Amino acid sequence: MKSPLPVRDGVNATRLRLPETGWDTALDYMLHRWGHIDPEGILERFDGGEIVGMDGSPLHRGTPLDEHTFIWYYRTLPAEERLPVELSVLHRDEHVLVVDKPHFLPTTPGGTYIQESALVRLRNALDLPDLIPMHRLDRMTAGVLLFSVNPETRGKYQVLFERRAVRKEYECVSALAPSAPVRSGAHDAGWAAERFAAPVVVRNRMEKRRDYLLASVVDGEPNAETKVALERVGGPEEAPRALFRLEPHTGKTHQLRVHMAGLGAGIVHDPFYPVLLDKAPDDHAKPLQLLARGIRFRDPVSGEDVEFRSRLSLQEAPPA
Repeated sequence: MKSPLPVRDGVNATRLRLPETGWDTALDYMLHRWGHIDPEGILERFDGGEIVGMDGSPLHRGTPLDEHTFIWYYRTLPAEERLPVELSVLHRDEHVLVVDKPHFLPTTPGGTYIQESALVRLRNALDLPDLIPMHRLDRMTAGVLLFSVNPETRGKYQVLFERRAVRKEYECVSALAPSAPVRSGAHDAGWAAERFAAPVVVRNRMEKRRDYLLASVVDGEPNAETKVALERVGGPEEAPRALFRLEPHTGKTHQLRVHMAGLGAGIVHDPFYPVLLDKAPDDHAKPLQLLARGIRFRDPVSGEDVEFRSRLSLQEAPPA
């Protein structure tokens, strides 16, 4: 459902569904929901014509509740401290924008991050109000991120992702304890070389509830699949590391992190898997060692095969 209000400050207007009964006016309902927070602000929005119906017509204090099913308005944006990370553009044309997303920056607005999201930053910096992400990366994951610039061709790119016609490649770094017994849950370089002498395909069923941080592996028909290949092992003797190439066939939330932890090769600086750590402020010196290295697909507009590769690197990766 298209919003009758344009993007403002890089953020879409909020849509609200009104109940069918229970209040006389739309104002009464909004005061019921948010009047304890800012009643004067709600009244000012009605008086200023900043709350509109599906056709863009402004609501007033006496607008009956049943006159509109959906209404739109702009949220009051909280003050945000700018994250000390930057986006870089890899490619831009009239249809798509491809960027390198840094660690710690979310793809889209949510929670405490609104202006400090890749989408809003790019909309504002590049004056692209119609920009929409074609896929998402976790806030803690860095790398290649594809956006649609042109609403007229957006559907063509969305179909690629729906049909899994976009090949994605990731890299991650796992820690290896020197000469550690396997029973301790830590493994040495020899274990990694033997365990991953050939690529491993992880296939299972994953579920994640919205009210819980972690995703879980459960019984049932597989819905998550990742191909894992060891690239190299190295680093100092006291802290060896393994670099893996990951090729997901599906895109479940936290899929790569869960699959690597399940293989006994949890990703370095992962606060969730295999052990959930206490909530703490982001440590920008220790980002999750997971990178979306590249994506490739046949461009639905030009018909050409294209590939985009990240220019970022994982700081904990063993030397080549």
